[in-house]
Amino acid sequence: MEMTEMNKGILFIISGPAGSGKGTVVRELISSHSDIKLSVSATTRSPRPGEENGVHYHFITKDEFERRIKNGEILEYTTYCENYYGTPLKEVNEALERGNDIILEIEVDGAMQVKKKIENSVTIMLTPPDSVTLENRLRSRGTETDEVIKWRLERAKEEIRLLPDYDYSVINEDGMSDKCAEQIYGIICAEHKRTLHTRDIIKKFI
Repeated sequence: MEMTEMNKGILFIISGPAGSGKGTVVRELISSHSDIKLSVSATTRSPRPGEENGVHYHFITKDEFERRIKNGEILEYTTYCENYYGTPLKEVNEALERGNDIILEIEVDGAMQVKKKIENSVTIMLTPPDSVTLENRLRSRGTETDEVIKWRLERAKEEIRLLPDYDYSVINEDGMSDKCAEQIYGIICAEHKRTLHTRDIIKKFI
């Protein structure tokens, strides 16, 4: 069967500053809507206890990651604590061709990389309601020093300044991750009705 614009999947990029609640909201979205798939990232770091290869991450060597970058097999990537993190391009393309909507839960830098490479991708920035809430969330983790928290808050300001470059923004209120996930699902449904993704209807009449 020939894959048309109507039955191809759409790539949705969800990003936002640390403390925006991306992980929680995306898990809520995926668990509530089985037709939406989450892209599994690749990384060069070692697996943590309980993590499964191909489920939480694709765990590969640094040499293999760099080979994939060189060959154009990584859609976007970044480095953190001397490890690579990135999105395998082949898996994303295959899922979209099967008609699955794909979620990329990635950093703001990565979102801008993907937007340049995949023209019809849809970007959604998730934010806390305000800076006070953001700081409270970061501090409530109890895992970071004041210096790191200060750095994250400054970084958040830089990232949120890029909001006009996104297609959508969604505010994640405290304790409302389920509502936030449904707002994102509404965006996904609306995108499938845009003429950009429904031009094949014309062929049925002309």
